[in-house]
Amino acid sequence: MATSPPLALIAAEMGRVDALIGRRLDSDVSLVRQVAQYIVAGGGKRLRPALLLLSAGAAGYQGEAHIELATVVEFIHTATLLHDDVVDASELRRGRETANAAFGNAASVLVGDFLYSRAFQMMVGVNDMRVMQVLADATNTIAEGEVLQLLNCHDPEVGEERYLEVIRRKTAKLFEAAARLGGVLACAPRELEDGLARYGMHLGTAFQLIDDVLDYSGDAETIGKSLGDDLAEGKPTLPLIRVMATGTPRQAALVRHAIIEGGRREFGEVLEAIRRNGALDYVREVAQREAAQAVAAIEPIAPSRHKDSLLELSAFSVTRSY
Repeated sequence: MATSPPLALIAAEMGRVDALIGRRLDSDVSLVRQVAQYIVAGGGKRLRPALLLLSAGAAGYQGEAHIELATVVEFIHTATLLHDDVVDASELRRGRETANAAFGNAASVLVGDFLYSRAFQMMVGVNDMRVMQVLADATNTIAEGEVLQLLNCHDPEVGEERYLEVIRRKTAKLFEAAARLGGVLACAPRELEDGLARYGMHLGTAFQLIDDVLDYSGDAETIGKSLGDDLAEGKPTLPLIRVMATGTPRQAALVRHAIIEGGRREFGEVLEAIRRNGALDYVREVAQREAAQAVAAIEPIAPSRHKDSLLELSAFSVTRSY
């Protein structure tokens, strides 16, 4: 994984996380190893484990458990990707075949289950009930978010608040948990721990909103998936919701129909409506507000290089192109 500037400070620790990921993927069932290694080797930004490492450093943690828990967080995230790709019938992730396309739906679901259970084995090994509570609650909330997203598919009545609730549960919750765990490990005051958690929640929301923008404006090779995937799956993301709320009657009707039907047939027309409406600029503004709230949440934390990296990460979340 290429190290982006906000993560340069923890490059050595991330190397240790990657090594531990490789060791803990071991299984005497060859297909488990094959599928798990395939998706983990597919790259990704490793943002959630990086966030845990940076938060632990900002809170003053001096121990070793952050490496183990960063790996746990990445395994939980990877399990959700395996399951999501099956639910969405996705064929491309990070520029190559999804695991379900390469190995089949059954193998992807079952290896996702393996990663969840391995994550819980590892968190038990840390022997901290507070850590287990944070991760168990997060995993449950993520599952609820996935079901909410499923309910929202092909539903043009989804509004902005309902959509943001899905983001906060499905995507931002693991960011929130990762950041909170940095404070938990450091035995930080609850106010500082809560500030880190709010930082993670707002950061995760900003990241997902920019993902929504990139689905209609990015370069397919750079972002590693086909443009218009969300529309093809009938997902009413914020750019579409904005057009339905503020566009012309014809634009709103076009987007409603596209959400109900799914597929890519109307992608070009929908994309034109999004651009004419300024919907992507609006979503970027919402993301920038979330990033600003992330920065405000950690204002009371003492200055440090780790805090500086957290601030840089919030800026990167809204300026990235991948």
